Amino acid sequence: MAHLLLLLPVSTPNASPLSTDGLDWFVPGDWRPSIWVRVLPALENILYGANLSNILSAHQNALLDVLAWLPYGIIHFGAPFVCSMIIFVFGPPGTLPVFARNFGYMNLAGVMIQMLFPCSPPWYENLYGLAPANYSIKGSPAGLARVDQLFGIDFYTPTFTASPLVFGAFPSLHSGSGTTEVLFMSHVFPQLQPLFITYLLWLWWSTMYLSHHYAVDLVGGSLLAGVVFYVAKAKYLPRLQVGKTFRWDYEYIEVGDIEYNYSLLDMEKHAHMDNEDWTVGSSSSISSGADSPVDETQPLWEGEPLASTSDTEAQR
Repeated sequence: MAHLLLLLPVSTPNASPLSTDGLDWFVPGDWRPSIWVRVLPALENILYGANLSNILSAHQNALLDVLAWLPYGIIHFGAPFVCSMIIFVFGPPGTLPVFARNFGYMNLAGVMIQMLFPCSPPWYENLYGLAPANYSIKGSPAGLARVDQLFGIDFYTPTFTASPLVFGAFPSLHSGSGTTEVLFMSHVFPQLQPLFITYLLWLWWSTMYLSHHYAVDLVGGSLLAGVVFYVAKAKYLPRLQVGKTFRWDYEYIEVGDIEYNYSLLDMEKHAHMDNEDWTVGSSSSISSGADSPVDETQPLWEGEPLASTSDTEAQR
């Protein structure tokens, strides 16, 4: 959880340590990248034949505003913490630190891309057309302004107007964060994957309905999240084991894909799995039908740390 607390400023719209406000101190304005205004609308039309954001936001009413506000303005910010608690309880030991790092690295990579390749969002096109943009332009709550009016509050309008990363449309970190959550939750609960995908599609629709992202932004965010996830899954993510429901049910863990297996020492050195004392069983011993390295006659949490089968035979 501490990992996510440290990374929260990266994923919020008005507080980023890598924001353009920070660049004011040491990067002259004429050194900053030019803002791309036409590239995303052009890609949208080339790939999908139309501007999907404009199509989805053409018909607006209070019910749709609330349905879009829930995933974009509420669930998105609480989901990482809820997922963390669920993953900690139901995932294999060591899954939560991988999730936290994965979430952080994905957001950091996304912010760097946004800073090096600044692009205008759909609301800019709605307000200014395809006129050239500059860094003096303030952000906009776009469709979330209607939510402020609906509930009689003044929250999203000042928050997004003061956003330090106005032209961070691509990739969408709403989409990237949502995809990361879906992939990890699907890893822990594979049978619920259709439900998680439905949530992601709901989030995608909301971002376009509220005029905050083009469809190509969402695809870019999901692709970025997918790349980071599958790299972590291949080398660091603990695998599920049949018949295990809670983290406390695991007597040993296996890390990464089948071809990657690490001893406890390697895990502490390379993955830093929070110093949890778990014995990592090799896939070869599992696949060959060898017995578990745990002596089931001994209490699990007492005595010496769990020894591997090879160590036991050596002592004999």
